[in-house]
Amino acid sequence: MSPILADVLQVTALIVALALVYRPLGDYMAAVFTSKKHLRVERWIYKSIGANPDAEMRWTAYLRGVLAFSAVSVLFLYLLQRVQNHLPLSLGFAAVSPAQAFNTAMSFVTNTNWQSYSGETTMSHVTQTAGLAVQNFVSAAVGIAVAIALVRGFARSRTGDLGNFWADLVRCVVRILLPISFVAAIVLVACGAIQDFGTWHNISTLAGGQQAMPVGGVASQEAIKELGTNGGGFFNANSAHPFENPNAFTNLFEIFLILAIPFSLTRTFGKMVGSIKQGYAILAAMGIIWLVFVIFMSWSEFAHPGAAMHAAGGAMEGKEQRFGVGASSLFATSTTLTSTGAVDSFHSSFTAYGGGIALLGMMLGEIAPGGTGSGLYGMLIMAIIAVFIAGLMVGRTPEYLGKKISGREIKFAACYILITPALALIFTAIAMALPTPIHSAANPGPHGFSEVLYAYTSAANNNGSAFAGLNANTDWYNISIGICVALGRFLPMVFVLALAGSLGEQRPIPASAGTLRTEKPLFAGLLVGTVIIVTGLTYFPALALGPLAEGLSS
Repeated sequence: MSPILADVLQVTALIVALALVYRPLGDYMAAVFTSKKHLRVERWIYKSIGANPDAEMRWTAYLRGVLAFSAVSVLFLYLLQRVQNHLPLSLGFAAVSPAQAFNTAMSFVTNTNWQSYSGETTMSHVTQTAGLAVQNFVSAAVGIAVAIALVRGFARSRTGDLGNFWADLVRCVVRILLPISFVAAIVLVACGAIQDFGTWHNISTLAGGQQAMPVGGVASQEAIKELGTNGGGFFNANSAHPFENPNAFTNLFEIFLILAIPFSLTRTFGKMVGSIKQGYAILAAMGIIWLVFVIFMSWSEFAHPGAAMHAAGGAMEGKEQRFGVGASSLFATSTTLTSTGAVDSFHSSFTAYGGGIALLGMMLGEIAPGGTGSGLYGMLIMAIIAVFIAGLMVGRTPEYLGKKISGREIKFAACYILITPALALIFTAIAMALPTPIHSAANPGPHGFSEVLYAYTSAANNNGSAFAGLNANTDWYNISIGICVALGRFLPMVFVLALAGSLGEQRPIPASAGTLRTEKPLFAGLLVGTVIIVTGLTYFPALALGPLAEGLSS
């Protein structure tokens, strides 16, 4: 079978699997967030933290809950890393340095999971499980909770109440993330992933030698790392490591986990606003962008010129033989179009245009389908911009889902869109202005610029994947990326929740002959065009200095 045909079959199988879970998973999540009943374990959790799950919150109170919970999480994870050498199952590892502990705490709490360390030689079992894996669950739940709050803003009228943050957080973890992750971890273990709490395993190498390999709760962390679009790996090689991702089936299964919740949340959105077709329109826009990126990424990696490339069937440098070009391209596209950050190959070794496509996927705002929750609210922000543009074209006040989009809503949407590009581009400019030993890019010229641009684009968009070739374990990168991921996560949430509160207070506007039909294919096309144009106008100069310049010179 040719590699290209195998790639087509993998993509087809993935689309079929996502289609099969789309309706049941989307409907189930809608039921979870609209149910009035509390499970016994949930009531125990509410009692232990002193929360009243039935108390409605306005957007300011909801935001305070998000920020307070995240602040406590950062403090706990930072302290856990600093004292891990005094805790059981430390594996003899020293305490994590202050700058790196700050970076890691910020990264995992913000669902970024950027790693400037090698997990298997830095983090103890307790830090990996009680710290990093726990944040994989709750940081994903925070993103979904904020998205649900925005959906309630569209669905409700004449009220500023957006639900209860603590109830949304606990329900998401207990009813959605934990059960699915449990099943996914069993599948991974059955397919060869490691799951134990020993110390080291002796491995026989191909040369006949012995190598001691660390082990731990790999499969359980791998499951939620992908399902929650987190991305932080137990090993430095991440999902390229055979203990995390043993074979071609697990590779495709992990891609499925990455995409399942973000795509299905569009069904949840449609159910909660009372129009399934609205969810289909958002799904169509996400799906079109994702498929186009998969095609272009695969083309750039299969068709790269050169005798060596053609002999290998494509650009195989930095890719695992057990996955090949097609599966690696599919994984790279899916992980950069979501806020996952997991990698099964080194993106720095991709062709210049392939690396540029990965960069562009993050620059879109990771909305195709994006992270758990963040992808949905990011695309809904873009939908507001699209209806605003359409309104300007016809001279009519824009409306979306029966809500008037006035100057107040557009200001919130504009601020949301401007935050991440500003962070990525400003921090990149500062880093490139520093002396080479400080900004520590391993390559000169456009490729070195791409490495730095990729790092801050990944951080600002809460992706977490690395281009490789950049030594990010320095005080400058640990601190600056830690600040970047925090601002890139919480500032957009401020504007999302403020927008949700503003929409919820409005009275619904009846549809008329002049109302833009936002459930139609025309609107889905307009939405895709808006996403591409906004991103192109923002990032094209930076892309021209990096991957485009490198591609044109090769």
